[in-house]
Amino acid sequence: DDREDYSFSTEDSLSELAELAETAGALVVGRMIQKLPAPHPGTYLGSGKIDELKAVLAQTEADGIIADDELSNSQMSALQQLLDCKIMDRTMLILDIFASHARSAEGMLQVELAQLNYRMTRLTGKGISMSRLGGGIGTRGPGEKKLEVDRRVIRNRIALLNRELRELQSHRDTTRKMRSRNNCPVFAIVGYTNVGKSTLLNALTGADILAQDQLFATLDTTTRRYTYHISNNSREVLLTDTVGFIRKLPHHLIEAFKSTLRETEYADYIIHVVDASDPACSGSMEVVYSILEQLSIKGKKIITLFNKTDLISENVELRDAHAKRTLRISAKTGAGLDKIPEILEEMITDDYIAVTGIIPYSKLDILNEIRKNGRVTSEKYTEDGVELSAMVSPALAGVILE
Repeated sequence: DDREDYSFSTEDSLSELAELAETAGALVVGRMIQKLPAPHPGTYLGSGKIDELKAVLAQTEADGIIADDELSNSQMSALQQLLDCKIMDRTMLILDIFASHARSAEGMLQVELAQLNYRMTRLTGKGISMSRLGGGIGTRGPGEKKLEVDRRVIRNRIALLNRELRELQSHRDTTRKMRSRNNCPVFAIVGYTNVGKSTLLNALTGADILAQDQLFATLDTTTRRYTYHISNNSREVLLTDTVGFIRKLPHHLIEAFKSTLRETEYADYIIHVVDASDPACSGSMEVVYSILEQLSIKGKKIITLFNKTDLISENVELRDAHAKRTLRISAKTGAGLDKIPEILEEMITDDYIAVTGIIPYSKLDILNEIRKNGRVTSEKYTEDGVELSAMVSPALAGVILE
């Protein structure tokens, strides 16, 4: 039976918020929805709902509330005074998870930068005291500082973090140029968080990246070499795993993680991994494409891998209008992974262009590169060098025609 075209509903969003809370270590004991044309500007919720929420807090003995939107400074302060408990919003929760999961130097810098930018917008008067927030969720990470700190100090720290990130970006650019000179195709793996990107990379390359059934299990960009064999030839490509996307991804995070997400911009092709078992997967796919658009990543060929198909019926129809090719797989069981090399090869060779030229004997390393990463259609040894006709990638064609 065909699947309906689901998009995110309020219930979907709250279920995702509950997953985020559990990832951060919270125990979710209830949820509440209020239908309003717009959130109350002063208190987020109406007075009746706030009274109802007080009763739920007393009944469940909960010690905190997480709103599924980004609260203003005044809304957060008002709710704290009215409910006398810890108040968090979706952005604080995501920042907290990022703070606890960041491992690399770049990841920790990016998280601190996002935290400081978020807190800068809330420095009005005394701001929200960390003592009012209490310990635990929302107070972790490298950005844990009193909100009463002077704006100038925060601005200086933000400037320093930006300089350090630019230095790391410069190092990343150098690495990227080296990859380009090696004429090794790069495939960026993107997708909603917890769709199985890390599991896929582990399965294909034997990497040992952390793969857990929780949101944002891994934050740091990882690149691994993947060698596959097809038609008696072997091909080496680079697979780059990126941070998972999520709906309502805070703008501060998109800005802070731009250097990491640019790996997708500089990749030759995109592998979009989708959780086929998620009833709202069509909504998740649109979130991914929306964020790619925000990053101005357009015009790249996309392979969509519908993962976790071992959890759904074979009759469920899976489509992606943005993708050049789609494939049903299960990274966990290995189903369909044997077909990936064929699709990668098709993507690469579709972009081949015909070139002719003479390779001097002093540059026979280029000929070896063509044999390895292209198709030689004819070659003839002459006094000046090897007269060659071949089908090669645009990057390799540039080297030949120099």
